[in-house]
Amino acid sequence: MKEFDASKSYLITGGAGFIGFHLSKRLLEQGARVIGFDNMNDYYDVSLKEARLAILQEFAAYTFVRGDLADKEAVYLVFETYKPQIIVNLGAQAGVRYSIDNPDAYVSSNLVGFFHILEACRHYGTEHLVFASSSSVYGGNQKVPFSTEDKVDGPVSLYAATKKSNELMAHAYSKLYGYPVTGLRFFTVYGPMGRPDMAYFKFAVRIMEGRPIQIYNNGDMLRDFTYIDDIVTGVCNILCNPPAVNEQGAAYRIYNIGNNKPVKLMDFITTLERCLGREAVKEYYPMQPGDVYQTYADVSELTKDFGFRPDTSIEEGLAAFVAWFQEYYGFTRGV
Repeated sequence: MKEFDASKSYLITGGAGFIGFHLSKRLLEQGARVIGFDNMNDYYDVSLKEARLAILQEFAAYTFVRGDLADKEAVYLVFETYKPQIIVNLGAQAGVRYSIDNPDAYVSSNLVGFFHILEACRHYGTEHLVFASSSSVYGGNQKVPFSTEDKVDGPVSLYAATKKSNELMAHAYSKLYGYPVTGLRFFTVYGPMGRPDMAYFKFAVRIMEGRPIQIYNNGDMLRDFTYIDDIVTGVCNILCNPPAVNEQGAAYRIYNIGNNKPVKLMDFITTLERCLGREAVKEYYPMQPGDVYQTYADVSELTKDFGFRPDTSIEEGLAAFVAWFQEYYGFTRGV
């Protein structure tokens, strides 16, 4: 395994997003040059994205470009101007439930936008394209833990379908045009400066404001919650280690990055209540369209290839989130 190379230039799409911010910050702290690309849309509170961006812009080696992945000329201009050597595509329309009501956003960002990244890598070159997939591709699979060898042909949301499509597109481009590509299936990422649309974030706001939290499937769900620092470490290990050519003739690989320890939703809520020092008012609802009963990552390939396994406990991770949340919002922000 090669060590991280700080002499490289890294393009991070979705650079003002949750994972994009934390990854960019880690790379900058290690001395790398980072170009961030983000459209700063208002899917959730733009001021949080601006706060992340303000931190990154304190680094002299950081450059931010505001643009949309669906704009081919804007994407090509970034490649032509900055000549990034390693590309990390984190830019995407997130959210399972949002995809039910707003499918256009997912086609534009996750399909058309990713196509533009693939084409830019083809025309301008890249040493390695790393892109975000999702545990959502496993759909309603009953076998656990979820392995990258499992069939993922039954998505239960458009969001999941776009992520599976990204994997297929990336494999084809690697095969046809000869550049290495790695896809990463992230499992329920949480932590400081996270996404306000995520359940744990909404729970925290509502608990502190004394409003009920909405618990689906009557609380009978399990999630492989993965702390943001573990996600970033996993990505950093992979960046400078492009995959070898596989039996199909493509330099292509998929990895799960998850904590490998599913947590019952009600246990997660109890831990959050303890960290916040308040008890939640709970309202119970049936399973929502697009949701799945459980997620559980098999990370054996990640461990075998990179000697790394996410291991941050829920207690440690939620304590860090709550410490940031209390300081940043002061318990006054609504959703």
